[in-house]
Amino acid sequence: MTPDRRRDDRDGDQTAGTAPDAEPESRKSNSAEPNPAEPKPDGGYETAVGVAHGGESGSTAGQLFVVAETEYRLAVRSRWAIALTAIFAVFALGMATFSGADASPAGFDRIVASLAALVVYLVPLVALAFSYDAIVGREESGWLQTLFSLPVSRSWVVLGTAAGRATVLASATIIGFGIAGLLLLREYGFGGFEAYVGFLLAAVGLGLVFLAIGVLLSTLAREKTHALGVALLAWAWFVLVHDLLALGVIGAFSLPDAAVSAMVLANPTGVFRALVLGALGAGGDAGFAAVLAEAGLSTGSLTAALVAWIVVPIALAALAVNRRRL
Repeated sequence: MTPDRRRDDRDGDQTAGTAPDAEPESRKSNSAEPNPAEPKPDGGYETAVGVAHGGESGSTAGQLFVVAETEYRLAVRSRWAIALTAIFAVFALGMATFSGADASPAGFDRIVASLAALVVYLVPLVALAFSYDAIVGREESGWLQTLFSLPVSRSWVVLGTAAGRATVLASATIIGFGIAGLLLLREYGFGGFEAYVGFLLAAVGLGLVFLAIGVLLSTLAREKTHALGVALLAWAWFVLVHDLLALGVIGAFSLPDAAVSAMVLANPTGVFRALVLGALGAGGDAGFAAVLAEAGLSTGSLTAALVAWIVVPIALAALAVNRRRL
């Protein structure tokens, strides 16, 4: 046998031996392709686009989840989650510490009342600052045009954006104020701790209300500066002006209970105070919340009002975005 014949025989044997492995190699190559559902090292941009073009966004729930996940990861990457948690933890720990001093009211319920007064000012401001650019900011950066070019409904883009940011804000509120709750739990035990849990849930609800309002303002505004200005006006109205004006009207006129209840429910911060302070039995010391106690609204009605304050602005934003021109 000549050397060339032997070389041809070896090549033929190698080809015959590797043929059965050709298919597994192809499968191996396909399995090495990135999974759009898994986290990417460069953030959420590729995830939304990849899933949308990968055929996994056919369901409405899938579209909503992808947009919410992307918004959540962008917020985490931009350090919003850490900043919000730190702000809430620092203020809550400071209030809990000073409320336990001899010069301040002591006791679990009194500390919860002090924290409720802090939350009325702090949480709405933080939520509006976190949400005022949710839509208009994405438009100015060009990201919104990318989303709208995908086979995803505009309304679901708004809902997904709100859901992703709501997850970040709710987590930061629970962790930030939860740290102070653990400190109080160590000092006072489980006696009265249910009041703190109720306060924590109400604080999450209040934050989501103002996040929903911020998303609505962001959908309606044409520039970020306009959205920021209106958001600050909304904060001043709900936190500073509304209760003062309502107290003046109630003091000047003899209004029926239904009118008083409607006036109180028109302010989500008043609903929050009534929920927390009413559970503590401190409504008579809470200014406008004392008026609500006389109106006789139940906890279920107050909770439903808080939920409505979350749902209605988000629904309006989902409708308004369909008329938005890019």
